Amino acid sequence: MRVDRSPRIWLLDIRGEIAGIRDLTKDVAFETFAGSWAMTRAVQHALLIIAEAAKHVPPDLKALEPSVPWRQIYGLGNMLRHEYRRIDPVVVWSVVTDHLASLDAAAAAIHDRVPDE
Repeated sequence: MRVDRSPRIWLLDIRGEIAGIRDLTKDVAFETFAGSWAMTRAVQHALLIIAEAAKHVPPDLKALEPSVPWRQIYGLGNMLRHEYRRIDPVVVWSVVTDHLASLDAAAAAIHDRVPDE
């Protein structure tokens, strides 16, 4: 059974997962990340949740932040779901270190523009 959720909730999910990834990887070197099965799996799972939540943000709201590579986010989710054996820790680390901050800022900006229900 599918329950409709407010776009605000999906955006909060994205932001919450980003905060969790940041917490987990704070002051961690790539070698530590790549060498930790638990850490890599936790980050991958959080990215999967981000991708799923991003899929549910309505197109008109995504259009408010056109610099966000929404299709690439879905693509990463598909890779994590279906091609998990091919996931390169370097790519995951790059997402964590180079892209999550801008996604968090975009999700916050969209969230602030969605009226309360």
